[in-house]
Amino acid sequence: MFEERQEERGSSSFEESFQLVVFELSGEEFGVDIMQVSEIMPLSKITRVPQAPECVRGLINLRGKIIVVIDLNRRLGFNSRENDSLSRIIIVEVRDTTIGMLVNSVSGILKLSLSSIEPTPDMIKSKINSKYFNGVGKIGGRLLILLNLARVLGEEEIDELDQLSSSTSSPSFEQLPEEKV
Repeated sequence: MFEERQEERGSSSFEESFQLVVFELSGEEFGVDIMQVSEIMPLSKITRVPQAPECVRGLINLRGKIIVVIDLNRRLGFNSRENDSLSRIIIVEVRDTTIGMLVNSVSGILKLSLSSIEPTPDMIKSKINSKYFNGVGKIGGRLLILLNLARVLGEEEIDELDQLSSSTSSPSFEQLPEEKV
């Protein structure tokens, strides 16, 4: 999934690496594969949807396309915080569905070698739903949790979000009989 080859200077060997979009949730750094990210945008007006799942923040209009926005803090079980000037919506593609992820801030893009990724520790696996993670990246003294977006949102949820965005972007009105006045 995270494979990009880059030739090292002065060396004929290749070190496998990939690029991540790095963002913050509840004081922790997370990363997602840049190949799944189509855009990072400042927080815009989000229209709430009645009776939506708790993690669904609402809908946005992105150049004429209706996008469902989820609050990634809520989805991962963190406390949501008030949005501020650093809050961002990361537009991602997950199984041919476009979704917006509300995050606290985006710190940038990072290239990470595959050799600096460790599997998710067993202690974490037993305490939380580790299927959401692809591993933990080590960057100097920093640790970066690598998210598996396809698992953060299960197949059923992705289908529901896709239906929600497609049903709101192409409304179908029943033909009503004309009334005579």
